[in-house]
Amino acid sequence: MINYEFPLNEKVRTWLRLEDLFGRIFHFMAQEEGIDHHDALTTLFEILEASSRADLKSELLQELERQKRTLTIRCDNQVAVKSGGESVLLELEQASAELLALLGKVGQHLRKNEWLMVIKQRASMPGGTCEFDLPSYHYWLQQDAAIRRADLEAWLAPMLPIHVGISIALRLLRAEGKSMKFIAHKGNFQQMQGGKGTQMLRLAISREYPCVPEVGANKYALNIRFLVADYATKPSLYQQDIPFELTFCSLS
Repeated sequence: MINYEFPLNEKVRTWLRLEDLFGRIFHFMAQEEGIDHHDALTTLFEILEASSRADLKSELLQELERQKRTLTIRCDNQVAVKSGGESVLLELEQASAELLALLGKVGQHLRKNEWLMVIKQRASMPGGTCEFDLPSYHYWLQQDAAIRRADLEAWLAPMLPIHVGISIALRLLRAEGKSMKFIAHKGNFQQMQGGKGTQMLRLAISREYPCVPEVGANKYALNIRFLVADYATKPSLYQQDIPFELTFCSLS
């Protein structure tokens, strides 16, 4: 199966983007070559931009606090305790405390580093980080991998509470999903009030179908079109019936 996730509001859209970026930077940081650590640094700059929303931290804190209240009520019964509710509650409390300890704007420590900001500016230009443009950066890339990794970890560390908070919120969001099976007749599917109260859709389709979903949703209707996965021509509607699984995710 191929799984797709479609956020239905700006908050979840930002969370998913940051989740993807943090996963990418952890991957590149674990490598040994300078080119991989270059990719890690440019990903760090993307994290900086994606987390620049002024309300990101406060919105995330509010959601974690809301989930803490919900889980506290649930943990009053033995079913919730046996299902791991207490351990999640501890995670939420720790994540909230770390977010509260963050002072100032997210990523402000990076913006104060003039050397990094020069690299960030040059990295936005095609080929802008060549050695003749940034000899000091070229020197850094020639250092031992352990030295570069230590620098990357130090630059990333103040932003990790955002990663932890988002990871918990998305895990809870996915766990709250209700899955249903449908068939898109001749590549089309519509459901009235399909997006009402839903924050994210998860769609699973078998790999045997050479098509990709295009989703449109609001509180009145959910529309899904399956388009032919042809990279050489303009996308067109897949003209066969397609069984798929749809999960409606919403934080309680």
